Order: sequence, then C-alpha cells, then structure tokens
Amino acid sequence: METTAAGVVLASGAGTRVGAALNKVYLPMAGRRVVAWSMAAFAAVAEIGVLVLVIREQDASLAEEVLAAHPGEVEVVTGGATRQGSELNALRHLAPRITAGGIDAVLIHDAARPLATPALIGDVLAQTRRHGGAVPGLAADDVVSMASDGSVAAPLPGAIRVQTPQGFRAEPLLAAYEQAEAEGFLGTDTASCMERFSPLPVRWVAGGVENLKITYPHDLAVAERLLSR
Repeated sequence: METTAAGVVLASGAGTRVGAALNKVYLPMAGRRVVAWSMAAFAAVAEIGVLVLVIREQDASLAEEVLAAHPGEVEVVTGGATRQGSELNALRHLAPRITAGGIDAVLIHDAARPLATPALIGDVLAQTRRHGGAVPGLAADDVVSMASDGSVAAPLPGAIRVQTPQGFRAEPLLAAYEQAEAEGFLGTDTASCMERFSPLPVRWVAGGVENLKITYPHDLAVAERLLSR
C-alpha cells in the first residue's frame, strides 16, 4: 500500500462574528468562496493524497457548489458539535487507512484561513514527518504576562501566535483524539489535545503574516487585497 498524507479542511463552524447569515467560509472572496482557496492550496501539494472537507449538514448544497468547481477528489465528512468533535469525525473517517499504514500524517486546517500557501502546507508536512508534529505561527513579541494583582508583568519570551494547518503523525493523532473523547477532554485546538495525550514533539514552523483568519468583516477585505497582489 502506498503511503500518503491527508489534509483536513474544517468548514463546520458558524462564524457568527463576521456578521453574515451565511457560514463565513462560503462567503465570496476574490472570485471564489472562502473555503475554496484552502482546498486549492492543499490540492497543489503533491504529498497530500487525501483531502477531506468537514461540513455542517445545513451547508451541504454550498459544499456541493464548491466541490463542483474543485478539480480533484474531495471526501466529505459531517462535523460534530465542537471543533474537536469535527476533527474526531474526520479522523474516524480516515481511521481504516491510518491503521493500515496508508496515511502516515494528517494536517488539520481552518477553512477560515484561506491564504495558507502550498509552500507553508509543504513545510508543515515535512516537519511533521521528521519530528512527529508541527504547527505554524508568528513570533508574538508584543505578548506579556499578567501579575496576580492584574498589573502588566514581563514579556513572555518565545511566545508565538499559532496558525493552521497543524500536522501530526496519523496514528498518534487518532489515538490521542480517541483518548480525549473517552475522558471528556476538550482542547482549544489540535496541538492542545496532542500536548495532553501524546508525547510527540511539536515543532514550530514559521507562519505567514498573510495567513490570517477571517473573523470580522474587514478581514475579508484585507484578504482580498492580499490576493490581488
């Protein structure tokens, strides 16, 4: 069996802060829907042999529209009640191929980060395969700690602002998520769950300033301007 990596694009959140009735990842942006940009970036990485799109049931028709315009094969999974639940559904969908050795690494990405580049995805995958886990991020030189009385304390050396995609070796990732489910643990992102339930080292990969997350209406405008360049 040939071994490959899987990319999982999470499009199952609501994204209410963007102020639209529509799920924000299906909003139009520079001629495509937001989620289509992430899917195109993953499809451009040859080492990603499996691409999974995680959706909400109520977005099925929108997802079909995006898939109709996507040139490659995409597997669709229905998400859960939480981000972690959605990730677990995707991992369980991939589980037979993970346990059989057909998928050695999984990269999980927020569809709301449409400007992740194929180069960044490739870097995260390479570090994942080399070390076991990798997350992209930007140095957070402006982050400080707070003293117990609420006053500003010293800067936090080495702090980073974590982005996605976050990559991990497939079998330990699946095992960690199953353990988290069994124990009722809910993490903030993929890395937090792995830190709790796996000894895999997680390496930092330099992220991109342009790899922003669409959260508020002005983020769409910024992303469109960046794409126009």
